[in-house]
Amino acid sequence: MIDAVAVTQQLVRIDSRNPPGDEAACADFLDALLGDAGFTVTRHTFGENRFNLVARLGQPGPAQVFTGHLDTVPLGTLPWTHDPFGGEIVDGRLYGRGSCDMKAGVAAMIAAAVAEAEWIGAQGAVTLVLTGGEETGSHGAKALSEAELLGEARLLVVGEPTANRFLAGHKGALWLSACCSGVTAHGSTPHLGDNALYKAARGVLALEQYQFNTARHPVMGLPSLNVGTLHAGQNINSVPDRAEFSIDIRTIPGLAHAAVREQVGFTLGAETELEALVDLPAVWSDPAQPQMQRLAAAYRAASGREAEAASANYFTDASVLTPALGGVATVICGPGDPAMAHKIDEFCTVADIVEAVAIYREIIRTA
Repeated sequence: MIDAVAVTQQLVRIDSRNPPGDEAACADFLDALLGDAGFTVTRHTFGENRFNLVARLGQPGPAQVFTGHLDTVPLGTLPWTHDPFGGEIVDGRLYGRGSCDMKAGVAAMIAAAVAEAEWIGAQGAVTLVLTGGEETGSHGAKALSEAELLGEARLLVVGEPTANRFLAGHKGALWLSACCSGVTAHGSTPHLGDNALYKAARGVLALEQYQFNTARHPVMGLPSLNVGTLHAGQNINSVPDRAEFSIDIRTIPGLAHAAVREQVGFTLGAETELEALVDLPAVWSDPAQPQMQRLAAAYRAASGREAEAASANYFTDASVLTPALGGVATVICGPGDPAMAHKIDEFCTVADIVEAVAIYREIIRTA
């Protein structure tokens, strides 16, 4: 047996912040752990010190796939009360960067699979897809998909923090960089230049009133748009010849990203060039479909709670993995309060980790 809480502590003690991006030590630890537990482990690299692991246990054929990512976000600028790489437990809370997002989820799915190894070996198949580079746009998952290392699947469980709630999908993400060009000149003679910042400002104000031409999703609601950054100019006494701003769009199923990009470009006008930074579609599995019903039944049996139709606003590797696996039924469910993700003094409760193991074990046995 594997103690999911202890594994979470060990993972938190490994610095895997992204940027800069370095999953090597996490991959080393989990490669050995999973190999000792009887998994067949494939180690995949997608850059210097960048790693994914695909670990399989059980019979040939389509597997139950559980996925989590190994990278974390940076620490932030404010001081932590608890050591961000200490993995200490205080009053039932396990503290550290990545404890919630999402090393606890990774540990819980490993512990669940090992606990059910005898059952899996006799009549099932489980694949753990542990990725790098998720925090900056699912780069590891994309590399795995392109390398065709995922194998066949019959369902996908994403262990992102949901406070162990059962989610049937999440919004997509289309992040755009917008650039306006001009002509520089001395600040005392602005008429001799062409101010790129004014162009960007007009574009930003136009986006404040932007409306999506789409129907509301019954669970996710409407898509959203936010301008997150604006940068222009080199010094105060020059006309800026370049201005850039970034646009964060969260989409719903059925909303084509190519069409959204075209509409945003039309709104901004020909003077603005757009480049996609992140392009990840929304994910939604109809709760009424048979496989989702089986997943919901397993969730109810383990947690005692109803599997209500719900979704997340954030994206996950399911944006890449669900289509790569043939559109399998996908549920997002994992330990940790999503409101704690990326925060100073991030934590995951020990109780959440223990419950997540129970939920995953029930899914393995019955879904």
